Amino acid sequence: MQTRRLNVSAWVTPPLVFTGLLLPLWTYKCLMLVLFQNKIIYMPSVPPFSRSEKIKDYEAQCRPVRWEETRIRAADGVEVALAVSSLAGSKPAASEIQKHVAIVYFQGNGGSLPPRLPALSSILKALQRDAPSSTSFTIVGLSYRGFWTSRGRPSERGIGRDADAAIHYALTDLPASDIQPTSLILWGQSIGAGVATSAAAAISPARNDATIGNLDSKQHRRSQVSGLLLETPFVSVRAMLTTIYPQKWLPYRYLGPFLRNHWDSRAALKKIASSPMSIPKVLILQAANDELVPNTQSLDLEGVCRDLQMEVQRKVVPNALHTEVATKAEGRRAIVNFLGAFG
Repeated sequence: MQTRRLNVSAWVTPPLVFTGLLLPLWTYKCLMLVLFQNKIIYMPSVPPFSRSEKIKDYEAQCRPVRWEETRIRAADGVEVALAVSSLAGSKPAASEIQKHVAIVYFQGNGGSLPPRLPALSSILKALQRDAPSSTSFTIVGLSYRGFWTSRGRPSERGIGRDADAAIHYALTDLPASDIQPTSLILWGQSIGAGVATSAAAAISPARNDATIGNLDSKQHRRSQVSGLLLETPFVSVRAMLTTIYPQKWLPYRYLGPFLRNHWDSRAALKKIASSPMSIPKVLILQAANDELVPNTQSLDLEGVCRDLQMEVQRKVVPNALHTEVATKAEGRRAIVNFLGAFG
């Protein structure tokens, strides 16, 4: 009588081969995500030819708002570009201005500033139309390093320096910026919302920070952020990883310790709330049909603000995709109402 021998290798080999292929693939992808995270997160050349865009190509859509490219240097010497607005024909003389509202705009992680200028212009036209003649609004759009015509390469640390330089420009170099009282609003879209909150936190010393006592009243006033406009924001890069990849068996959600870019709005808002300076008002704009950022991110940020006893509103803009909030009528109205309240 013959006995059958069980061929163990026939059962074991396929799972071993599959695992042997899958684990190196996952390891390779995780390694690439960590090593090239700046390339993945920041996309200045998407869509193609974004860095060759010119303001003059959008002049007709922006009129009567005019935009001028201005170049400044960040603290580390990197030269970055700003797009600075002016409203032709309706701007009051400096001697007539009683309020000057400076709005620093931080874009998302792709493309350049010029295609965004028509939407920003429509906001500015509505603001100036409804405001008293003694109130002036100026938008300063920041082109991060490595974007548009700015020099350097993007990173969280570098962009933070760019944001500080843009705010300094808005407070010291804009016409009428020394007119009492000046309001400073930081407006960020998508990853720009993280830039806005981080920049506000960077100029909000803690309550026990001795440097606050060294500021004179004018410096104290000028360094305060009156409002934060967070358009389609997310809590942090790490929170986005766990939201996009909720499955615990996927490795990507565990890459948090290896991130060099955090853009942690939760931590920034906590620092802002602990500051002895006045706490800025916050508007969170959520796109109803956001294809990139889950709505839980806006809800979580609203909860953070309420827990910190910050004055916050959250507005859901119907039928808006991730980049469409400012172009939709309801989104534009919410932005104008929020910014106009500071005039």
